[in-house]
Amino acid sequence: MSNTAYELIAIDLDGTLVDSVGDLHFAVSTMQKSMNREISTQTDVRNWVGNGIERLVHRALSNSMNTDAESELFSVGFSLFDQAYADHNGRHSSLYPGVEKGLEWLSGLGIPLVIVTNKARRFTEPLIAALGIDEYFDFLVAGDDVTDKKPHPAALLEAARRCKASPVHSILIGDSISDIKAARAADFISISVSYGYNHGLPIQAGKGQSQTDAIVDSFDELPALFHKLSAVN
Repeated sequence: MSNTAYELIAIDLDGTLVDSVGDLHFAVSTMQKSMNREISTQTDVRNWVGNGIERLVHRALSNSMNTDAESELFSVGFSLFDQAYADHNGRHSSLYPGVEKGLEWLSGLGIPLVIVTNKARRFTEPLIAALGIDEYFDFLVAGDDVTDKKPHPAALLEAARRCKASPVHSILIGDSISDIKAARAADFISISVSYGYNHGLPIQAGKGQSQTDAIVDSFDELPALFHKLSAVN
């Protein structure tokens, strides 16, 4: 692939680069225990991840994907979650197989490499530093850097603006329908990993605006896929 074929590669964090459910489940269960509520399973938390920590706390308190917890209950719960997560961030997280090798290859392309995540910056920076991948990225756009989180395109468009990149020549690698929708709305090419969270649904099930442009099972497959995409474009 030519180093000039694309102008920006944005990558989601949780479920794409990092399996962070262990840390998130610890924080959720600590919150629930402190509030004398039923403790959720790690599978529950895995299915709830993907739209930011605020949404995760609502889901953990309401046991529902779309129902908000009562505002006072949420305020107490979020404070407890926030502290527990800050204290244990990175202790139970790990890179997915093939990620570090894939990042080494991507960083050698001479294209800006950026993390675009719904996770807050105060949690993102120490996590990627602890896992030793911060050096691969030019910068990151975190969930609290923009007004609207993915699936809104704001974070991707901010990344493109900072790189002076054309969205149609930019790529987002992610694991969820939220990533695909954000890429579509921003005019980015969407590459999805088949693992990750995606609320318990197979990424292949997406249709229309939720249908990705390509799927890989591992970052090991990125060189061959980029070669194929470059030949098509």
